[in-house]
Amino acid sequence: LKVDTVPVIDIAPFLAGTPEGIASVAKELGRACEEIGFFQITGFGVSEEFIQEVYDVSRRFFDLSEELKATAAQPAPDQVRGWTAVGAEGLSYSLDEVAPGDLKEKMDMGPFNVPEDDYHRGAAAGPHFAPNVWPQALPEMRGLWERYFAEMSEVSRQVMRIFAVALDLQIDFFEDKINEHISMFRVVNYPDQPTPPLPGQLRAGAHTDYGSLTLLRQEQRPGSLQVMTKSGEWFDVPTIKGALVVNIGDLMAEWTNDRWVSTLHRVINPPRDIANDSRRISLVFFHQPNYDAMISCLPTCLAAGEEPRHAPMSSGEHLFSKFVKQSTFGQGVNK
Repeated sequence: LKVDTVPVIDIAPFLAGTPEGIASVAKELGRACEEIGFFQITGFGVSEEFIQEVYDVSRRFFDLSEELKATAAQPAPDQVRGWTAVGAEGLSYSLDEVAPGDLKEKMDMGPFNVPEDDYHRGAAAGPHFAPNVWPQALPEMRGLWERYFAEMSEVSRQVMRIFAVALDLQIDFFEDKINEHISMFRVVNYPDQPTPPLPGQLRAGAHTDYGSLTLLRQEQRPGSLQVMTKSGEWFDVPTIKGALVVNIGDLMAEWTNDRWVSTLHRVINPPRDIANDSRRISLVFFHQPNYDAMISCLPTCLAAGEEPRHAPMSSGEHLFSKFVKQSTFGQGVNK
């Protein structure tokens, strides 16, 4: 089967809760997870006007001077919070590939309104509930971003419910594994490219995502997101108005014993003739289960006589092992 399209799935029938709607959406989505690991969803119930407001405030943030953005700089290497400058991250390093830093800058936030208790603040929590940092020059940003984080948390919860049905589990199977999720919301600014990139340098190098699933809102701009097919070819993921691109991450692939695929993807550079007018901003929500959720082969994903292909690991350990590779890359490599 040649798969070179990312299916577009309306999840409204699932959200409406009819048995037919639940079954049909889960079937469609399950097929996409097996075949390509990418799909787009519509009908997820977040207003377009609100998403545009998040875009607008994020653009204003990236338009600030480096000095003002630096008031919200990432506080520590193991805390994925705040602003990171262009070229300071190399995603291909998570695959042990050596390449120059990616041509993007980013701003991250994690869970907010975090309770002051041992589960969230104790040693086991590590940096997963680290406080968010905000730019002093843009006070209106925080409220919009926190609302976006909350909205995408709910969309992710619903997608995980669809996953449960698609995997022949109880609809609420994942609920107690994601009710204290350690997800991240990241806005990525891919600036114009007046000077040509270095050899091998991309907006975002080829990588798979780490967690359960990613929700991406992309702009119709040159220099696009590409996905690798099982036959090893790259193809563009079209920008569809009002849709979110969803892909599953390594953790979900491992949870399903690799029945579902975590697919390589990248963001390519714009063509040189329009490189001076190619800025692109993406809103990315990386959903990650509770840090103490154990990721071991799901009961419905092991056929008779089969062995689990991955050792059980907690969600927090899984994330940390991936993250360390990517952010400590390039010691001694030109950034």
